[in-house]
Amino acid sequence: MFKKILIANRGEIALRIIRTCKDMGIQSIAVFSDIDRKSPHVQFADEAYALGGVTSAESYLNGDKIIQIAKEHGAEAIHPGYGFLSENADFARKVQQAGLVFIGPPPEAIELMGSKTAARTLMQAHGVPTVPGTKEAIRSEKEALAIANEIGFPILIKASAGGGGKGMRLVQSADELPSALQSAAREAKSAFGDDSVYIEKYLEEPRHIEFQILADDHGNVIHLGERECSIQRRHQKIIEEAPSVVLDEELRHAMGQAAIQAAKACNYRNAGTIEFMLDKHRHFYFLEMNTRLQVEHPVTEMVTGMDLVREQILIASGEPMTRQTSAENFWGHAIECRLYAEDAENNFTPSPGTIRFLKPADGPGIREDSGVFQGNEISLYYDPMISKLIAWGQNREQAIQRMVRALSEYQLSGIKTNLAFLKRILQHPDFVNGRLTTTFIDAHKDDLFKNDIDKHEAMGVLALLTHLAQQNKSGISESNNHKEVASNWKIIGRMKQMRG
Repeated sequence: MFKKILIANRGEIALRIIRTCKDMGIQSIAVFSDIDRKSPHVQFADEAYALGGVTSAESYLNGDKIIQIAKEHGAEAIHPGYGFLSENADFARKVQQAGLVFIGPPPEAIELMGSKTAARTLMQAHGVPTVPGTKEAIRSEKEALAIANEIGFPILIKASAGGGGKGMRLVQSADELPSALQSAAREAKSAFGDDSVYIEKYLEEPRHIEFQILADDHGNVIHLGERECSIQRRHQKIIEEAPSVVLDEELRHAMGQAAIQAAKACNYRNAGTIEFMLDKHRHFYFLEMNTRLQVEHPVTEMVTGMDLVREQILIASGEPMTRQTSAENFWGHAIECRLYAEDAENNFTPSPGTIRFLKPADGPGIREDSGVFQGNEISLYYDPMISKLIAWGQNREQAIQRMVRALSEYQLSGIKTNLAFLKRILQHPDFVNGRLTTTFIDAHKDDLFKNDIDKHEAMGVLALLTHLAQQNKSGISESNNHKEVASNWKIIGRMKQMRG
């Protein structure tokens, strides 16, 4: 087992991994950019070292410096979390070449499944259902039109090396095809450095269902059930739940076996996710594989009782995972909401700024994975996610009720958030009745976008004013309060250690 692990990430996921390391008796190393020097993940780690810089490219994407810090300070392995370098095959390979362990899949699997077209071809060869469309990247407008006419409009143009909706265009007719091809290729080139695109059939009333898989070096490949991730804005998930209300025992088993087959096809190891699209006829199709820990992994943990980060560390150290059979029966129901610093009423525009007051929700069945604190600055340089709020219930109805209660209790001021927007989704009759599709938000925009006053912001402002009044009355200075929050002495001590 490892004695020391470096976490090559920031925010809530870095803190999440540090906590499991502490549970396992493993020393943790945090790294941080100039903006993150006072962040919770820096304070909670056993050691913390500066990457320098402000942007992602200067800090959390600086793989060479991360590896250097790991080697200089005795780390045996690097956990990439999600995002940043987590699905970078070159980085994983460099970690191995440096004599360290990459806590994730082999570089070859990352490379293979990172190409949407290569992954589709591999899945088709191994009998995993794929959406009708092209196997290879489109080479010309003429070829694209012929394929579109063959499978029928509407179609989706998608980036071969992409994800998160980048380089994706919905095309309803042949007239729209030329401009859609050009704009998708331009966006793909800008986002991923690769302008190749491919075509898929657009599915009717699609639902996004993904399966969590685990594979170790002892021949065990299992799945831990599904997560429903259909509630998305701009092709990015904001609410996830487990299990899915639409899957019965037969369909769950079929999709689970397809997920296992997909993992075996690319000789996968560690934790990963096989993403499927499910149409209104209950036909499922392989979408892509995420070769990392997912943002939404807590809902799987809540209904299986497993710590997925612990499983990742066990597998990477060469030990067998703790469970060798797939999970098709679950303990209750879990829902996760992603809390973002954004203005939902203004096309989800990021809302950077300083969190002036923060009082998270609590109570039965509530878990929060967060990497921020009161006084924390939310920067434009990184993803605007503040935290993940997870509610567990004995059934879906109770989980929804607990999440609505938690969102109502949550108090935050200083920035705009999507709290009220999330609450409206959860209370919408179609959500309550499980009538979900990936177009849910667009289909119900008149109900979801109300331009009303954010009650959470108002509550947060009131709580902040009360808090400051109490401080003044008791003679406690703001600087002293800030020290309690930030623990600056800990950072200063580590910086002296680094300079020494």
